Amino acid sequence: MSNLPKIAWIGLGIMGSPMSENLLKAGYSVTGFTLEQDKLDRLAEAGGSAAGSIAEAVEDADVVITMVPASPQVEAISYGPEGILENAKQGALIIDMSSITPQTSVDLAKNAAEKGIRVIDAPVSGGEAGAIEAVLSIMVGGERADFDEALPILEALGKTIVLCGPHGSGQTVKAANQLIVAVNIQACAEAVVFLEKSGVDLTAALDVLNGGLAGSTVLTRKKDNFLNRDFKPGFRIDLHHKDMGIVTDAARTWAPPFRSARSSPSSSPRCARRVTAAWTTRPCCAPSSASPASRSDPAPASPGPPISGRRRR
Repeated sequence: MSNLPKIAWIGLGIMGSPMSENLLKAGYSVTGFTLEQDKLDRLAEAGGSAAGSIAEAVEDADVVITMVPASPQVEAISYGPEGILENAKQGALIIDMSSITPQTSVDLAKNAAEKGIRVIDAPVSGGEAGAIEAVLSIMVGGERADFDEALPILEALGKTIVLCGPHGSGQTVKAANQLIVAVNIQACAEAVVFLEKSGVDLTAALDVLNGGLAGSTVLTRKKDNFLNRDFKPGFRIDLHHKDMGIVTDAARTWAPPFRSARSSPSSSPRCARRVTAAWTTRPCCAPSSASPASRSDPAPASPGPPISGRRRR
């Protein structure tokens, strides 16, 4: 019998499915729950167990990992009689890998502690490819002891794993990550149009750009997509817009709002509606209209001073 902790995984979407499968490959026992039956079937085919409810998934788990779209979904799966906090055993560790507001993470940790359950926020960066290849960057907020306990699990999912500070800090760093990525994607898209219109060799241009200061992970990952005009969506536009809402709300708390996040053409309601209607059929790097919850979430509280903790593999 394996001495590895039993894991419950809630949310088997674009990121959650390959990540849970990487844990199975690493020898962990994974019981999953999600709303789509085909995703549960995929987990079972990979060697995991499919649960019929959140309560069933978490009742015997040592570690509960959640990967859902936004703060309202995290709250929905965490609270209430069928939620994680009412059904997980005392001493269990929740690793929330969703991208949500820092304040939602702080509140979840506080409420879980009252029931003897520990929480760390551990959002990720790297996209679907990073999830499949287990090379994600994972930014963590929480107690060091809980981070150390979770580290072997996180090492099966990512390459760069950093404790950024107390609860909510991982989400704060993820918000900054999304700001950088959003601006980078938009700049790359505009540069490609500029280069194509100019008539230069696009392959040569992107190669030399990526070898200099303009080089980036975004350009490396998306270069072939640009060249082949392959714009199959890998991330929901409305979630990207939700992330921009998180970073601008945080900026209003701690600093002047970022012009790059709010003055982008894609952040206008008119463009957002247009993009939302078409995101599955044509390329777009712009965020769409956010869900109401993403704008009504409370402004995140300050995560406090950083705690040094870095682990690279």
